[in-house]
Amino acid sequence: MAQIWIPGAFGVAIRCKDGVVLGNDTRSTYGYTVNNKNVAKIFPLTKDGRVAMTCYGLIGDFQALARIMQAQANIYEMREGFKISVQAMGKMVANYLYQRKMAPLYVMIVIAGVEENGDGHVYTLDAGGSLTEDDYGMAGDSMYFASGMLEAEYKPTLTVKKGVELMKKLLKNGMTRDAMVGSGMDVMTITKDGTSSERFSLDELGE
Repeated sequence: MAQIWIPGAFGVAIRCKDGVVLGNDTRSTYGYTVNNKNVAKIFPLTKDGRVAMTCYGLIGDFQALARIMQAQANIYEMREGFKISVQAMGKMVANYLYQRKMAPLYVMIVIAGVEENGDGHVYTLDAGGSLTEDDYGMAGDSMYFASGMLEAEYKPTLTVKKGVELMKKLLKNGMTRDAMVGSGMDVMTITKDGTSSERFSLDELGE
């Protein structure tokens, strides 16, 4: 049986009092070889960017999942006449992954987004379609290095601005301790006022 190499990744999403923050690294590995340093692992799932996912797993699998779910979100909006909620988007992705459990996509993802009233949600999903909501979610190799830091420093009263600073600390902690992740880091913020994304180098992530 052929061995399946799962590239490294460090997907994180945090719920803040005024929105959500998502982060991931940009390195692609095959075994112990770095074959790309600029891979996007955070994808908006809705046209307005209110819902996004950060991914770990086979790159082709989560890229395909993103395209399919973006299309399904558009179909939902056209059929129902209103925008899909974060909860409904999470359930839609979970149902799709569950339907494929006999031929699974090799992914673990965290979906985060903001409802039109400003409420934020974070859901973690595995390849079998399990769906769990929490204040934060993590996926990938480096989650083991950062989970303690996140539990110690996370507070539900965090603003998005403070959430970005915490995200940068988490990502740098993972990058400096896990050879499978690194190169750069993407950070996306979502609030009721809109979405923004920024890419950081290791040096720009600070201490």
